[in-house]
Amino acid sequence: MKAINLEDTIAAISTGGVGGIGIVRVSGENSISIVNQLFQSKNGASLFDKKSHTLSYGYIVEHKNVIDEVLVSVMKAPNTYTKEDIVEINCHGGILVLQKVLELILNHGARLAEPGEFTKRSFLNGRIDLSQAEAVIDLIQSKTDMARQAAVNQLEGRLHKKVSEMRSQLLDMIASIEAVIDYPEHDIEEDTYDTMEQKTLALLEEMEELLKNADKGKIIREGIQMVMIGKPNVGKSSLLNWLLEEERAIVTDIPGTTRDTVEEYINIEGIPIKIVDTAGIRETGDLVEKLGVEKSKDYAEKADLLLLLFDASCPLEEEDRQILNFVQNKKRIILLNKIDLGQTITEDIFQGETVVSVSVKQNIGFDKLVQQLKKLFFEGEIHAEYGILGNVRHRNALYQAKEAMHRALITITTRMPEDFISMDLQEANTALGEITGDTVDEEIIDRIFTKFCLGK
Repeated sequence: MKAINLEDTIAAISTGGVGGIGIVRVSGENSISIVNQLFQSKNGASLFDKKSHTLSYGYIVEHKNVIDEVLVSVMKAPNTYTKEDIVEINCHGGILVLQKVLELILNHGARLAEPGEFTKRSFLNGRIDLSQAEAVIDLIQSKTDMARQAAVNQLEGRLHKKVSEMRSQLLDMIASIEAVIDYPEHDIEEDTYDTMEQKTLALLEEMEELLKNADKGKIIREGIQMVMIGKPNVGKSSLLNWLLEEERAIVTDIPGTTRDTVEEYINIEGIPIKIVDTAGIRETGDLVEKLGVEKSKDYAEKADLLLLLFDASCPLEEEDRQILNFVQNKKRIILLNKIDLGQTITEDIFQGETVVSVSVKQNIGFDKLVQQLKKLFFEGEIHAEYGILGNVRHRNALYQAKEAMHRALITITTRMPEDFISMDLQEANTALGEITGDTVDEEIIDRIFTKFCLGK
């Protein structure tokens, strides 16, 4: 782990951009002392005399020159974000003012905090575990209210609680086995093997239940990349505008109007969806349009979901059939657009496919499309609880734990020696500990906190 001196007092601007209020945060043993040298309270009181978690009105002053009129909050250890003394200076939100105040604090003995160092101190000082620290990033980056709630659930420690309970059961099993190893005159009895088998099966079931919803959690956190493909002039750009409820893409009756991809984010019932409108797929001699078609195919290969658009008012043509056969290993929805013009292509000809008939022009079929999205990815229902294991690192660690438990089950059912059982259970326990940070590699910890912004 990158060395961090917890005895240092650190400081950083904790708000981004220009706003009415900006905050400079200071944490560490000398935080109150440093700010007290720069702060002149309106009533002349010292920050040392302030009760914890109170605000003081006054000025930040340098050589009798007022830098800014401020409110200063003093929060005393251990009941703070970092479990250290924290002072937050609420300034006027101009970047010049914030930088000047920060510069003064650094000149008086603090050092500039590294990205994520406030949260890293919270982790190192035992206030939160690593999964909760990662939830802070998820909360900052959440794109929908559902993603926000999933991050809050994790920040409250729901994943920590589940992992801790599983590790506690594992440690009890390991302790029982180690006792037999230490006292070999007491062999494991048959009923002890049976008890361990039952406990192992119960833990496996719990792990598999968490893993089952991991993909749903990833979608809640990161969203779906939904790519629209089809022939020119079937209504892809109109569909994009319809979903966004604004005129984002140019729409004309001229085939090939869209030459490049257009990307936008929307929120459909808590699911963040990145929509990609692509160039119409067809044979063309136009070099620019041809490049757009190739780009459309590349996006289709990488998509989480394909929307295959067809003009329902016209018979299927060879180009339509090529599009149907183009990508078959992806989740996809077939949209039959322009049903207001009469429906020549009907849903029953697409056997085994998810098909929705719509009219973008007449605003028909949107609810059916949303229901099919939910059905494809969430079996019809969406819950913030799915987000408990949306982090790829957590999922991989839990998968490793599950594999170790499978091996333990085999060693138990085949009545192998006690030390083999203990080794498998220890591996499972170590893998689970990676989720909370108890057993994780120090380089991974450093990598996680580099994803944070300054001041958090």
